[in-house]
Amino acid sequence: MSRHIVDRRKSPEGGRLKNFVEVEKTHGEEGSHPAAKALHERPVERNNSAKLREYFRIERGHTA
Repeated sequence: MSRHIVDRRKSPEGGRLKNFVEVEKTHGEEGSHPAAKALHERPVERNNSAKLREYFRIERGHTA
C-alpha cells in the first residue's frame, strides 16, 4: 500500500522559487511589457499622517 499524498516529502530544491528565478534571469527587464515595467519603477506613495492618526484613535479607545 502506498503512502498518502500528504505523507510524501516535498522536493528540497524549492521548485517554484527555482523556476521563478530562472524566468527572471532569462526574460528580466528587457522581456517585460512597458506598462509592467512602469508599475515596478513608480515611486511608492504613502500617507503616514493618516496611518498615525488611526493608530492614535485606536490608542485612545475610539472604535468607530
